[in-house]
Amino acid sequence: MRILLVPLAILATLGLVGVGVIVLALALIYPNLPSLETMTDYRPKVPLRVFTADDQLIGEFGEERRAVLKLKAVPLRMRQAILAAEDDRFYQHGAVDYQGVLRAMLANLFSARAKEGASTITMQVARNFFLSNEKTFARKLSEVLLAFKIESNLSKDQILELYINQIYLGQRAYGFGAAAYVYYGRSLDQLSIAEMAMLAGLPKAPSRYNPIVNPKRAALRQQYVLRRMHDLKFINDAEFEQALRAPGRATAFHPGFSLKADYVAEMARQYMVQAFGEDVYNKGYKVVTTLLKADQDAAYQAVRQGVMDYDHRHGYRGPEDFAELPASGGVSDEELEDALSDTEISDDLYPGVVVQASDKEVQAYVKSTGMVSIKGEGLSFAKSALAANAPGALRIRRGAIIRVSRGPGGSWEITQYPDVEAALVSLDSHNGAIRALVGGFDFYQNKFNHVTQAFRQPGSSFKPFIYSAALEKGFTPATLVNDTPISITDPAMNNGEPWEPHNYENEYLGPIRLRVGLAKSKNMIAIRVLQAITPAYAHQYILRFGFDGDKHPPYLSMALGAGAASPLQMATAYAVFANGGYKVTPYYIDRVLDGQGNVISKNHPQAAGEGAEQVIDPRNAFIMTSMMRDVIRMGTATRALSLGRSDLAGKTGTTNEHVDAWFSGFQPSLVAIAWVGFDKPASLGAHETGAQAALPIWISYMEQALKTIPESPLVIPPGINVVPINPETGKLDPSDKNRVDEYFYSEPVRLN
Repeated sequence: MRILLVPLAILATLGLVGVGVIVLALALIYPNLPSLETMTDYRPKVPLRVFTADDQLIGEFGEERRAVLKLKAVPLRMRQAILAAEDDRFYQHGAVDYQGVLRAMLANLFSARAKEGASTITMQVARNFFLSNEKTFARKLSEVLLAFKIESNLSKDQILELYINQIYLGQRAYGFGAAAYVYYGRSLDQLSIAEMAMLAGLPKAPSRYNPIVNPKRAALRQQYVLRRMHDLKFINDAEFEQALRAPGRATAFHPGFSLKADYVAEMARQYMVQAFGEDVYNKGYKVVTTLLKADQDAAYQAVRQGVMDYDHRHGYRGPEDFAELPASGGVSDEELEDALSDTEISDDLYPGVVVQASDKEVQAYVKSTGMVSIKGEGLSFAKSALAANAPGALRIRRGAIIRVSRGPGGSWEITQYPDVEAALVSLDSHNGAIRALVGGFDFYQNKFNHVTQAFRQPGSSFKPFIYSAALEKGFTPATLVNDTPISITDPAMNNGEPWEPHNYENEYLGPIRLRVGLAKSKNMIAIRVLQAITPAYAHQYILRFGFDGDKHPPYLSMALGAGAASPLQMATAYAVFANGGYKVTPYYIDRVLDGQGNVISKNHPQAAGEGAEQVIDPRNAFIMTSMMRDVIRMGTATRALSLGRSDLAGKTGTTNEHVDAWFSGFQPSLVAIAWVGFDKPASLGAHETGAQAALPIWISYMEQALKTIPESPLVIPPGINVVPINPETGKLDPSDKNRVDEYFYSEPVRLN
């Protein structure tokens, strides 16, 4: 008996000591547990968000990406996936799952350290709100006690809702609502069961199971969650099999927004910091811009396609880089992913590392996709780089880093990341609201905003402002001007050497009407007109349109657009013609709301005829518009006739050596400016004019943007006479069978 009593006494003593320690711990820890006010009055850090006018998210800025949801807004399958992955008995047990705790205690006892946990969802909520992630017994005890406190104050649904919104899921995403956008670019209710299972697998280890960084590990975790959902009867056999067949694909470079408008989002961010301070990133401010989704989508696609078309016209430049791969033998996917770690996906341009290459087939490992095979037409663009005699630096071989994209039929093809840049901006000509803005080919590769920051020579697209000034000096569209070569010696120009400008392709037509000179973009006509009205007058006149005087020196070269202007300035200036002579101020923010949805700032633009300053005569705007319609009807922009509209006007622009290409054009309600060029000014190449490089971008955008806008007739304002003239002499000639109607001021010009 004594032999039995001694061990029992020791065990009883240890038990009492253990109970005493637990009681003491409870007495010391429980009263000091944090208040649950943070949960009951849940106010997470909500980032600054930027939206289009039609409520599409285009930007989000803050330490934490969030999309706070009520539990009823979370799809049932998403909730089931979370329970399957983390705590399937959540609604059956209390704060602690005792079976799990017993299992964890045994594992930790044998390992002599805190190796394994048994966290319920409630315990994870406690840890996420108040505690650290350190694996110690003291922290675990605090977590358990806090879980009891939470369970006694909140319902199970409230706890699950907090968990769904608070848990960290990688990529700066907090909560499943935000993660759905970050990984898949859609809301939770738009995800498939497989995609929901992928997200549900993230809380265990967001980095390890990140589908972007570790796609294979993430896929295994996703399959585990799907099996658990199937075992728990959350999904049936058909749903399970379908989810395994179509696991979905998270995209590393999808920012989670419904459209690409990164340049405007960044403009809004900078404005908000300047106006409201650095704490704008966590107070839930909402910025509503003037962009329209359809317009922005059209502008983005137009710029991307226009740049890629230009790039393909100038041939393949060779691989972007070379990775060191073993000369032969297999290479693991991890090694291939590492080789691509410094190369980013750009929308539909995927980086890939070549594993095997011949002139018949290229096998490459493509980032976030895996091994692909490229054959046939997919090799045609890079055919020269696959030849056996191709120079080493240009040859596609094992280890080459290339770009691929999917062709029209879905097969892969070799392409390349372009060197050239482009921009497009459009605005409502009546009030200045910016409807679309694309500041460059890829914001994440080049954050320089070419719409607002790039001041480039506008070339011939500047000529309408010289012609407009000439109308105010007594010129008419019928005035004859001699289109012949000219030589000018001016000490202020060309270092005092004779200046001998020329027409494009050195074609000269002799005496022609002003209207024809603009339509055909004849340089000699513009120069002689500027000579007649004087550069000093024109210099003052162009200020009416919003140009910077110091960027347009008052020399004769101003007639050829030798100054500097940004695409946004050009849009503002062309709007004057489009709206009948009013200068509107471009703006991109309609209103700002605080975290509670109250409007704290609202833009009240001065529109044409409603407060905006009238800077040119309505007759002038009308005649210039009619002349620029002829640029499209019979001049350098006839390509735009493909749009099948008669209410379009504009002007091409090409600078010396084809460095900048422009098309500036409008319909009475919408102005759009397209520009193409290199960041470091260089020739775009022979024949790369505004009509060739920029006009297709403008056409592509306008084709979509004007779909819902009816044609506008050309309404003649008061003070205009319509007179039949001889097209050769510009003289009044009602009897001429070839006569054309021309517009003239019916009253003398009032010079300002």
